[in-house]
Amino acid sequence: MAHLRPASLADLLTRLHGEWQIGQPGKRQIFDLPEAKFFTGFPNLDLSTSFHGTHIATPFGPAAGPHTQLAQNLVLSWLAGARVLELKTVQVLDQLEIPRPCIDVIHVGYNCEWSQELSLPESLEEYVKAAMIIELLFQSGLVPMPENDDLPVFDMSVGYDLAGIQSQGVRAFIDGMGDCTAIVERLRPQIPEAFAAWCDIDFRTRLSNTLTLSTFHGCPPDEIAAMTRHLMDEHGLHTVVKLNPTLLGAERARQLLGEHMGFAEIAIPQEAFDKDTSWDEAVDLVNELAPRAADLELGFGIKLTNTLVVENHRDVFPDSVERMYLSGPPLHLLAMSLVADFREHFGGTLPISFSAGIDAKNFPAAVSLGLVPVTVCTDMLKPGGYGRAHGYLTNLARAMEDVGATTLDEFILLARGLVPADGEAPWPDTDTEPEAHAALLAQTAALNTDDYLAAALADERYTKAGTPRPPRQLDSHLTLFDCIACSKCIPVCPNNANFAYEITPVPGLAEKELQFATFTHFCNDCGNCRPFCPEIGAPHLDKPRFTEFPTPAPPLSEADLKKLRAPAQ
Repeated sequence: MAHLRPASLADLLTRLHGEWQIGQPGKRQIFDLPEAKFFTGFPNLDLSTSFHGTHIATPFGPAAGPHTQLAQNLVLSWLAGARVLELKTVQVLDQLEIPRPCIDVIHVGYNCEWSQELSLPESLEEYVKAAMIIELLFQSGLVPMPENDDLPVFDMSVGYDLAGIQSQGVRAFIDGMGDCTAIVERLRPQIPEAFAAWCDIDFRTRLSNTLTLSTFHGCPPDEIAAMTRHLMDEHGLHTVVKLNPTLLGAERARQLLGEHMGFAEIAIPQEAFDKDTSWDEAVDLVNELAPRAADLELGFGIKLTNTLVVENHRDVFPDSVERMYLSGPPLHLLAMSLVADFREHFGGTLPISFSAGIDAKNFPAAVSLGLVPVTVCTDMLKPGGYGRAHGYLTNLARAMEDVGATTLDEFILLARGLVPADGEAPWPDTDTEPEAHAALLAQTAALNTDDYLAAALADERYTKAGTPRPPRQLDSHLTLFDCIACSKCIPVCPNNANFAYEITPVPGLAEKELQFATFTHFCNDCGNCRPFCPEIGAPHLDKPRFTEFPTPAPPLSEADLKKLRAPAQ
């Protein structure tokens, strides 16, 4: 198994600055994300909301996944508009062997990786590096930023059982996220000359006071409750509990997935329902933990949903992988059905964050349901990568304008046609009647949920019949040099390992100026670039593999070119 090796803060900042400086204004990039895809806000629209009492400029964020474990990926997510960054789940077992390939999102969404691939200390340092880079960009004004923006929330994710999160390693990780002063000061000398003017800024040292709890599939409810109590009581953390789609029960889940959506080939093992938390147990969990959090003056909520464990019926993963985890469009209907269930039971007052089959088309609707944050994994692993987030936020802005909303609260209320009369809003004022305003928002969000679920259940794009066809495959093979230069392999890599570089063409060897390669330290052989490549082969295996990012070099001399063209002796 290939192992990730993080880059130093100095190398990341040097690469970032180099990329930014060589481009023309409007056509620059950072970590291969074009400047045109940066989030800079929208005139006269306020997309902000709050998460556990903290102001966030947008409700969008990445879900914990392969694209949230290295510093450069978190920087990319922030540049693209994410303001709640759900970090890759960490656990005490930090030396795992993950099967390869481990990601299959070409049609629906499957994976067989479920934990961090770095050690706990490495994960902590990656998150600190990401925070420092973001703050340097934020403070320096190097990149365009929206007005009235704030630094993002770093939302920890830990698992997977009580013994694990009570271990010394996980405790040290959580404590380090709460006070990373020592790491910041150790890394500060790495800040390169290009950022010298901001070398002495007062970096945030409390990176996180929020956590989304991830549990094993089949984790009993009393274990989940004990873990949550530990996180709130011992660490003082605002806590969100991620729940499984098996809460629907076997009959309902299978009916939705197989009969309604037409995915008859996807089999959910009965064991998943027998061992997982039931609906009644989940309700009891909320009824126990929400008041406890309130007594501690902490936030509490749930996240819908975790992935769904299914039998491995495809030929992508190694034969040793008997079960895999479903995500993407089919999971969307399962999770939204549970949102409706919780809204019906709790009346819209229970905070819910969401991650299941979100894309640019349904993101505005999910926001109109009062879900915070709305997070994404599978869609960010498709062509465009974090650049796809631009469409999410643009579509949200358009949806707000369509109903005459200027804030997210107005968007939730106006989505049901509550049009202001005579210039006066028909709802309580936020400042003078906050409780009444919050109650109306909760009630309206619950009604919006019912409307949206009905529409989604009737939408063919969540069915097998509506599944997009796989990308067209060309009858040509990848070689070490030269390809069709579609650049798809760059943004689909969850680790930002693939990159483009320019050369002086050498006839008969490398005939195009633009070439592609892989930075080996960031490549873990996840395999996600292979199916999206239009040519036959795998970019991360067939293209040159570098241990360092190449730096711009002067053109080759004619004498050098003659040597390269000369036949081998």
